[in-house]
Amino acid sequence: MDEPDRTLPDGYEDQLGHGALTFADRPLLTGTADLDRWQPDVAIVGAPLDINTTNKPGARFGPRALRAEADHPGAYHLDLRIEVFDHLEVVDYGDAMCPHGQSEVGLANIRQRVLEVASRGIVPVVIGGDHSITWPSVEAVAEAHGWGSIGVVHFDAHADTADRIDGNAASHGTPMRRLIESGAVLGRNFVQVGLRGYWPPAHVFDWMQEQGMRWHLMQEVWERGAPAVMADAVAEAMEGCDALYLSVDIDVLDPGFAPGTGTPEPGGMAPADLLRAVRKLALETNLVGMDIVEVSPPYDHAQQTVNNAHRVVMEFLAGLAVRRRDG
Repeated sequence: MDEPDRTLPDGYEDQLGHGALTFADRPLLTGTADLDRWQPDVAIVGAPLDINTTNKPGARFGPRALRAEADHPGAYHLDLRIEVFDHLEVVDYGDAMCPHGQSEVGLANIRQRVLEVASRGIVPVVIGGDHSITWPSVEAVAEAHGWGSIGVVHFDAHADTADRIDGNAASHGTPMRRLIESGAVLGRNFVQVGLRGYWPPAHVFDWMQEQGMRWHLMQEVWERGAPAVMADAVAEAMEGCDALYLSVDIDVLDPGFAPGTGTPEPGGMAPADLLRAVRKLALETNLVGMDIVEVSPPYDHAQQTVNNAHRVVMEFLAGLAVRRRDG
């Protein structure tokens, strides 16, 4: 492979952080030829789709908010003592085209754009969008790395394993069932953290158990503490596979920390625990993709939700940077 060509057009660098809106002011690439020329380690992909929500819409504005509204103080990680972008080449690959009202078209376009990234050995970070975008995103990563060979660690208040929601097989409450049914991910390699509240019903949990899925309810996190739970979750997810995909629904956080989401559920995680859990996964496992979903800016206050979601991605990137530096 040729050496990477990462030259920016004249005047482009001056626009980053001022006129051009990209995640963490990273260079914007728009096509596969750019990916081949630049050869980044990670590519941010926007998935602005929320037609599959069941409560409050607005998550289609999440990718824009994460680029434009999140406070970005820098990229030096104080705990890890690493300047993230000195050791990890990250680009923004723009958005998948998600025409409003056309769920099938949007999901197909997300799958294609993520596949363009993952098939080149680049790690996709998908910013949604409602949780239905995880279905095409994980399938694209599984196609690139081996069908049924990756595990998933899923932070969420809800299991998202229903068969249908209001007759919709592509609802944001169904993507994890779709992934297991398709064979993209084996049930035994699917681990969920932070579930709580009053959904799904017992028969859905019965189905989950039949698939070999494992979960750590918020009650367990409260009783045992996040570090102990995460130690188990990491070990479980890696059984029988050598790569993981991370999916974070921002409603895993307590609504006091993340009001800007469509289906808030009281009694959730604190940001300090979630961020360190994501960091642990990034430092200790082979993460080959991630998404952050259900950020709904219309319901946010003081960018609390947007900033927490932004820092989830930054913890992921920091962990990858350490692995690249030390690997």
